[in-house]
Amino acid sequence: MSQQEFWLSGPIAHVPVLLQPSAHALLQSVREIKEYLIDFPEEKLWLKPFGRAAIGFHLQHLTGVLDRMLTYAQGKPLSTNQFEFLKNEGNATSQKSSMEMIVEFESKVQEALSFFKTVPESSLTEVRTVGRKKLPSTVIGLLFHAAEHSQRHVGQLLVTISALKE
Repeated sequence: MSQQEFWLSGPIAHVPVLLQPSAHALLQSVREIKEYLIDFPEEKLWLKPFGRAAIGFHLQHLTGVLDRMLTYAQGKPLSTNQFEFLKNEGNATSQKSSMEMIVEFESKVQEALSFFKTVPESSLTEVRTVGRKKLPSTVIGLLFHAAEHSQRHVGQLLVTISALKE
């Protein structure tokens, strides 16, 4: 990578100190996806090498998970549209290009950063619940998970791209 990683670039203005690592990781995810998918052939977007998830799935899932974690962090239930998006993650019939899905993820990351700027540090340990089972978490737990989950899928995406470019 030609650019310095976000975590070495200093704080992001107006993002609480405890959310800086999550913000950096999300920005890094966007940068890496863009770099990894340069010149990637669109006809391979939905191939599943070795039975693993397709590039298209990872791109959809990155956006979907971040959207859901932001909703839970705000103490809200998922909407009908979010459930529909979840149901269709990995569905190749969306007919979206990799660039369209990257733009959607980048937009969701910008939405996340805007949200981070509104979160008082005193609220980070507030209890939040996840899913229909209402599993316990906290605001910071959800926002951290959104970032680390994104990084995990970016890593998987890189391996899949490498296997498909051969």
